[in-house]
Amino acid sequence: MDTNSHTAFVTARDAHTDVLIVGAGPTGLMLACELALAGIRPRLVERRTEPQRNSRALTLHPRSVELMDLRGLAPRFLTRGTTRPGWHFAGLETLLDFSALDSRHGYTLFLPQARTEALLAERARELGVEVERGYEGLGLTERADGVDVELRGPDGTVEAVRARYVVGCDGGRSFVREAAGIGFPGTDETLTGVLGDFAVCDAGPAVLADARRQGIIAAPLEGGLTRFVVVDPDRMRVPSREPVTMEEFRTSLLRICGTDYGIAEPRWLSRFGNATRLADRYRSQGPDAAAGRVLLAGDAAHIHFPAAGQGLNTGLQDAMNLGWKLAAELNGWAPQGLLDSYDAERRPVGRSVTENTAVQTLLMELILVPQYRGPGTALRGLLDELLGMADVNHRLAGQVSALSIAYPPAAPDADPLVGQRMPDIGLTAAGAEAVRAYELFHEGRFVLLGLTGDTGAAERAIAGRGARVTAVTAAEHEGHPALDGVREVLVRPDGHIAWATRTADETARHAERAAALAAWAGPADVPIGG
Repeated sequence: MDTNSHTAFVTARDAHTDVLIVGAGPTGLMLACELALAGIRPRLVERRTEPQRNSRALTLHPRSVELMDLRGLAPRFLTRGTTRPGWHFAGLETLLDFSALDSRHGYTLFLPQARTEALLAERARELGVEVERGYEGLGLTERADGVDVELRGPDGTVEAVRARYVVGCDGGRSFVREAAGIGFPGTDETLTGVLGDFAVCDAGPAVLADARRQGIIAAPLEGGLTRFVVVDPDRMRVPSREPVTMEEFRTSLLRICGTDYGIAEPRWLSRFGNATRLADRYRSQGPDAAAGRVLLAGDAAHIHFPAAGQGLNTGLQDAMNLGWKLAAELNGWAPQGLLDSYDAERRPVGRSVTENTAVQTLLMELILVPQYRGPGTALRGLLDELLGMADVNHRLAGQVSALSIAYPPAAPDADPLVGQRMPDIGLTAAGAEAVRAYELFHEGRFVLLGLTGDTGAAERAIAGRGARVTAVTAAEHEGHPALDGVREVLVRPDGHIAWATRTADETARHAERAAALAAWAGPADVPIGG
């Protein structure tokens, strides 16, 4: 980008940082917390001058609550929201049963995005990271040894920043993605809906339930607000860029429900569309076709219709996957290919989410189009029946909740557990109090967990990696079907299993363990910072 017109405003300071995170929504905040926990102090900039005030997304699904649990943050979130054991798929009447899933958090946590952001910002401050607001990206140049970024600050001054890595968490219109030349293929919007948060509403629980039966999402929010989400057949082709008026919202409710529920004092009105896109890659291609230093997460990497509330959750999970890997690279101990595994693991998840939200959107749209209303209604009825079958419900619940996500193992002969979530079993180490497995991850380290009672093996194995790996030998542990016959597991900082063994021979197991630690936790005796 030509920056000559800005030259007079560039400060004398040439700032340096290990990681520049652009965008301080939930994804950027979560990533900042993960990096700071690993000893990396990122710089976190945000275009908005004020914290998020609108509720926007409303849910944390089971896997996202598990991530908070892994870091000891779950109580903060649970005390500020309400839980619901069921969730919807395409607005079908039969709900997905999250309570039947294998998790201590088999529910959706109903929590406005503004509150989620505030809690994550609080955690980031505790770890020494502040959000710098009012910063706009002007230019980005990727080099072999870093990324040069021009930022215009809140006072109009342009600042040159050199970062070892830049992560775009700056939404669907990502400056970082576009400046890095990463493609964003997909489909343009063909359907739009409107949402409104109202301070005044005459609807009680029974009336809101009736609205939901007519295809309107209606839910109480904190602070006495009520949210309505409406897809009006007469207005569903209006471009999302067109502002929503109070009169339009009232008219749509009257047309669909026969009442406007006495809505008044709108606090937020918005129109949203079903544009669906997935970035060509989550990591840029650097100079000379080398692996790049620009990465994407959250809506900068994937956008879709907000069906089943998966967008914010997918972004949080992106951040958890990327954080420890990027920190390992910067701290000098990352095994070869570790950072590339971010794209390899998370981009297929992004593809799955964009595909299932497109399916849900179609199932909702069919009954809004006159010529398809009859067969569309019949199809939805059939799918409602299928969701009443435990296996079908479990399959879709696992997908929407993200509890079924398992990353592909690197080796074809890996144990079936590799890549899966670690079960949150209860356990007791020799001479210690009983804990849950997830309590072992609060520091963001690997956990080498021995299940055979050999109190010395795990501790001896991590010699030279103590700052990266916590060794725990369970004298007693809660049974779990997935762990039958398993003697040791190495669990990644994000709670997914890197290695598991059922080998009885100690010599062979020692060799397996050593190879797994080298492949995932890097060489021994590497000081933090490389």
